[in-house]
Amino acid sequence: MKRAYQIIAPVALALISACSILPKADPSDVYRLAAAQTTTQGAPVSWSLRISKPQTSEFLDSPRIAVVPNGDLISSYANSRWSDPTPVLLRNRFMDGFQRDGRVTLLSTDETNLQADYELGGQLQAFQSEYRGSAVEVVIRLDARLVRGSDQRIIASRRFEVRQPVSDTKVPAVVAGFGQAGDQLNKQVVEWVVQQGNAAPKR
Repeated sequence: MKRAYQIIAPVALALISACSILPKADPSDVYRLAAAQTTTQGAPVSWSLRISKPQTSEFLDSPRIAVVPNGDLISSYANSRWSDPTPVLLRNRFMDGFQRDGRVTLLSTDETNLQADYELGGQLQAFQSEYRGSAVEVVIRLDARLVRGSDQRIIASRRFEVRQPVSDTKVPAVVAGFGQAGDQLNKQVVEWVVQQGNAAPKR
């Protein structure tokens, strides 16, 4: 018994010492994307829409707030993150935008298995702030696709790109810039989807 104790004691001591030297996780400020400012635009449509998370790169598929400080280097702001991974953030923002617009009332997301007449998805190419010398701007670039639910046929596709200048390099100002850029993108995407959905032949 004594020999066993002599072996266990140093091991336990080593574990305690290891725990005390492990780096502590840095506290992070968690940011939401500001709510859309769109308002009701017209009469409701008769078709339904499912909004899916856009596909994106491994780096953007995370809660990191991405920044391109120069050239092709992509990084993220220290001790700051989004409340959700970027694709979820954008999907939820679109959902809110369609609800505020009011024309597409039959809405769902890819979190459910509900069937819909159309599905909005695509590829998120950029969701970051970029430095231009001493100036900073938010860049959102989305290759959007509108797909017919009955046969998964692409009925429309379009690249959207929004650039929003930011007045300050501090994170709160950058986050506000993302909110403004998101507003612009929301209005463009909602209008495009409604036009394409109304014009597409029904099956």
